[in-house]
Amino acid sequence: MSDLEVEQAELLATYVVVSEESLTVSLSDGRTLVLPLAWYPRLKHGTPAERNNWRLIGDGDGIYWPDLDEDLSVEGFLAGRKSMESPSSLKKWLADRSATDRKKRRKTA
Repeated sequence: MSDLEVEQAELLATYVVVSEESLTVSLSDGRTLVLPLAWYPRLKHGTPAERNNWRLIGDGDGIYWPDLDEDLSVEGFLAGRKSMESPSSLKKWLADRSATDRKKRRKTA
């Protein structure tokens, strides 16, 4: 294992802030990553409340957004990887999300 692999393996997310334009991840070594929200379509399509409902997984190896069914890894952030979700999968997720939102609105009306 290279020094870089060991260093990345030890890095953990400690805190997350999601704005309208970016995903900011604080790391255990004191660094902060700022990534474009456009790289993560589920986060981009989420409401502020959904984007702010996150939890660390694997002691900080990754981050999970239960309302958006999205999980992302620190390893992916460091590698500069965008979402790997296919356009067809995103389209289905958006359609399912829209149908669920309509049902919720009918129940409260």
